[in-house]
Amino acid sequence: MYWDVKTVTPLSDYRLYVEIADGRRGIFDVKPYLDHGVFRELRNPNYFRQVSIILGALTWPHQQDIAPETLLAEIIPVDAPPDDALQRDMPQAARP
Repeated sequence: MYWDVKTVTPLSDYRLYVEIADGRRGIFDVKPYLDHGVFRELRNPNYFRQVSIILGALTWPHQQDIAPETLLAEIIPVDAPPDDALQRDMPQAARP
């Protein structure tokens, strides 16, 4: 579908770079969700970086996910993939 996530890259400060099937690219900020229910587990930087794509949606191993409509409504558009500067403040142990 046009809203399927095709690429996800975890960034510093609980942000995700995503590319959508329709060509949009952007940054999704997960911080507003970190104090709510199952999303609290995402506070762990190592766990946060385990984000993946299942059936076009952003998901984590313990079944947390971001609904496509939420992602599309809150994504901050960017013109190009992020460079290493966006990941500089990520702890070394959490980097790929």
